Amino acid sequence: MISSILVANRGEIACRVFRTAQAMGLSTVAVYSEADEGAPHVRMADQAVLIGPAAARESYLVGEKIIDAALATGADAIHPGYGFLSENAEFAEAVVAAGLTWIGPPPAAIRAMGLKDAAKSLMANAGVPVTPGYLGEDQSPARLQAEADKIGYPVLIKAVAGGGGKGMRKVDSAEAFAAALTSCQREAAASFGDNRVLLETYVTRPRHIEVQVFGDSQGQVVHLYERDCSLQRRHQKVIEEAPAPGMSAQARAAVTQAAVRAAQAVGYVGAGTVEFIADASEGLQPDRIWFMEMNTRLQVEHPVTEAVTGVDLVEWQIRVAAGEPLPLAQEDIELSGHAMEARLYAENPSAGFLPSIGPLEHFKLPEDLVRVDTGVEEGGEVSPFYDPMIAKLIAHAATREGASDLLAQACSEVEVWPVKTNAGFLARCLDHPDFIAGDVDTGFIEARIEALAAQPAPSEHALASAAMAVTLDEEDAPADPWDGLTGFRLNAAPAASMRLYLGDQGFDAPLYCDDVPGDVLLTDDGEVVVFDAGETFVLTLRPPLKDAAHGGGGDGAIASPMPGKVVAVSVSVGDKVVRGQALLTLEAMKMEHALSAPFDGEVESLSVSVGDQVSEGVTLARLVTT
Repeated sequence: MISSILVANRGEIACRVFRTAQAMGLSTVAVYSEADEGAPHVRMADQAVLIGPAAARESYLVGEKIIDAALATGADAIHPGYGFLSENAEFAEAVVAAGLTWIGPPPAAIRAMGLKDAAKSLMANAGVPVTPGYLGEDQSPARLQAEADKIGYPVLIKAVAGGGGKGMRKVDSAEAFAAALTSCQREAAASFGDNRVLLETYVTRPRHIEVQVFGDSQGQVVHLYERDCSLQRRHQKVIEEAPAPGMSAQARAAVTQAAVRAAQAVGYVGAGTVEFIADASEGLQPDRIWFMEMNTRLQVEHPVTEAVTGVDLVEWQIRVAAGEPLPLAQEDIELSGHAMEARLYAENPSAGFLPSIGPLEHFKLPEDLVRVDTGVEEGGEVSPFYDPMIAKLIAHAATREGASDLLAQACSEVEVWPVKTNAGFLARCLDHPDFIAGDVDTGFIEARIEALAAQPAPSEHALASAAMAVTLDEEDAPADPWDGLTGFRLNAAPAASMRLYLGDQGFDAPLYCDDVPGDVLLTDDGEVVVFDAGETFVLTLRPPLKDAAHGGGGDGAIASPMPGKVVAVSVSVGDKVVRGQALLTLEAMKMEHALSAPFDGEVESLSVSVGDQVSEGVTLARLVTT
C-alpha cells in the first residue's frame, strides 16, 4: 500500500508525477536544490525538502539525501522520474533497503540493461535481433580503431553507460576516429562516470523506433505499441509520435514481440522502453529492425503513448509498484488516432542551438490547443545547471496530418522572452513537406538544418503589430506624430508605415489603425518585442550604432556564450588556425559545446585552462589575423 510519494526529481517530470499521485488521493513530497527554491514543483507538493546546492552532483544525484528526505517526511515510496538517479541500480537498492517502495523496475533489471554491451549480448541470447558491431572488453584506442576500420565507415561510437544522446559520435572516416573517440569518452566520463564505449555499424537511413513495455510482479508483460523518435538533433530527440508512420502490421508484430521478449528476459516490472534502430531505405521491414538499448524508466515522450492508448502510465507505475497486477491485458490495449510531442528547449537555433538561460519575463504556452507539460512559469528562471528542456507540447488527433497541423499551430503560438526557444524551428520541422509525407529518418534535421534553423524575417502582420504598439504607447511614441511615417497622400487613402529595424536590417512596417496588436512588449531600452510563428523578434526604431573601434565586426575575442566548464583546449598561443576550427570546448547544461575560430588567424592569447569554470561573456581566447 502506498500513501505518500516522494519524487526524486525536478521540473516537468516532478509536476507530471504529482498530478497523477494527487488525483489518486496520495500525498506528495518534493525535493529541491537551492536553484529550485520556489519552483512550481516545490509549491505543487504537499511537503518539500531542500537537499543541497544547485549543482546536481550535490543535490539531485545524492541518493542519501533523497532517502533521508523521504524518511523525515513520512513518504513510503520514491518515484525517480527520468534522468538523475532513475536508472541507478544502487540507488534503487538503497531505497528498498530503507524500507521504502521503489516505483521502478527491479535493480537487477536496471543493472542488466544499464550497460549497452552487456545488454546487447543478453538480448542476442534471448533471440532479440541486435545491431552488428564491437562489444569487446579491450578499450585501447588502437583496438577500437582497428574494430571501427573492420566494421567500415560511417561507424557509431556509443558510451557503454550512455543515454540521452550523450557520449555518442558518428565517425565518417578513419582519420576522424581518434578525435571523436577522445571527445566521446570525455563526455561519457563526465555524464556517467564510465568512459567505456561500444561500436556499431551506422545505418545509412536509420529510423528510431521504440516500444513502450510494462510488466507486473505477477510475471505479466505487455506492450503499448510503438513510437517513432526519428527527428533528432545531435542524437537528442526533438519530435516524437505514435504510432510510427509507415508501420505495417508485420513490422509492428515483429518489433513489439521482440520488445516483450526483451522485457521478459530480465524479469521486468514497471514501465520501460525498448529502443530499436530500423533501416528505412526500403520502408520498415520486419527483418531490418535491430535492438539498440532499453531505458529502464519512464521516457520523456511517454505522453504520446498515453494519448493513443488512453492509459495513464504514471498511475500504472504506482499500482504495479504497490503489487497490483497490470490493469489491462494485451488484447484490451488499443490504438486510437495519432499523437505527436515536441520538446520545447531554451536554446537559440540560429546561433548553433546554444542554450539560453535567464529570467522568463514573458512565458505563454498554447494550453487551449494541446496538452502542455512544463515545470517552469512566467517570472521564473532557466538556470545553467540543468537540462534546457522547458516544456513538452503534445497534440492528439484522429489522423497523423491532424496531429501534425495541431502541433505546428501550437508551436507557432509559443511566446517566450527574453529566453530564446526552438519553437519556430519546431514549427518549421512539422510544416516541412517531407515530414508531412512521413519521409523521416534520424538525419532529417541535419540534412535540412540551414533552412530549419535560420530565423526568418518577421511577417507583415508582426511588423504591423509592432508599429501599432509603438504608436499606441504614448511614452514611447515619437514626439512628432509624423516622425518615421511615410506614404501620406492628400485626397487619397493613407498608406502609412513606420521604419523598424531588426539588427541593422530595416523594414517598413505598415500601420493598420483598426488592427490592435496582441502580445507585443515594449522594453525599457526602447525595443519592441513581437512574437510570430514561434519566433521572437526584437525590433528598434533606429539601427544599432556601429562599434568604431572594431568596425562592427568581431575583434577576434572568443567569448563564452553561457556559464560553463572548460573541458578541452585544442590550441596553444601562437597556433595558426582556420575558420571553423575548434578552439575550446565548453560543458554546460549537460552538453558539450565547441567554440570555433570565426576567421583564419593566429591564437594571440588564451585566458583559461581545462577545468576552469567561466561566466557568460568572459573572453576565453583572442585571435588576430595573419
